[in-house]
Amino acid sequence: MSATDHRAQAIRVLIADDHAAIRAGLAMILGGAQDIEVVAEADDGAAAVRKAAALRPDVVLMDVRMPGTDGLTATRQVIEAGTAQVIVLTTFDMDEYVYGAIRAGAAGFLLKSVDAPRLIESVRLVAAGDGVIEPSVTRRLMATFATSQPAVVRPTALDALTQREHDVLVCLGEGLSNQQIARRLGVGAATVKTHVSRVLTKLDLRSRVQAAVLAKDAGLVG
Repeated sequence: MSATDHRAQAIRVLIADDHAAIRAGLAMILGGAQDIEVVAEADDGAAAVRKAAALRPDVVLMDVRMPGTDGLTATRQVIEAGTAQVIVLTTFDMDEYVYGAIRAGAAGFLLKSVDAPRLIESVRLVAAGDGVIEPSVTRRLMATFATSQPAVVRPTALDALTQREHDVLVCLGEGLSNQQIARRLGVGAATVKTHVSRVLTKLDLRSRVQAAVLAKDAGLVG
């Protein structure tokens, strides 16, 4: 593969963090993956939003606590603009950040203590249309979100979904990846992506993580 072909196929990442040393560390980790290219860095949320709009990366790694525009506000703006998928990456395992990231439409939530292989794999998963949640918060999130927090969205028309879309929503609620959904339903991965997109559109959701929480809240999964 030529250098030009590599750049065309690489997953393009923007790193947003107000600490230069952390940005450098993340860039070094991601730069070690042949299929990932760090295209820009930002030291605050406003810069992240501007650079995402200009460069349209595949994934933004977004810190939560930054001066000026915070990471959660920036995440919401990036998702609303449709310029990139976002993985919120933070030092703090706090419910308010987890819930805030989900409401903002983030496709992933990881702690900065994540090891290099998982960080790289998470970027790949989110770029492919999947979602990732830090394992230490997944069980707490799914157990408490519906009871201690208002639902992300309470749609009045789950029956607007086709049967296959309903099946996909259930799979999302179980935390299955696109490949796992494809195997369960006996369809191709591209078909799953289409169904996931339609589910999100019909239910007015911003991410598959929101869909998973909604499925749990609606009692579609145990």
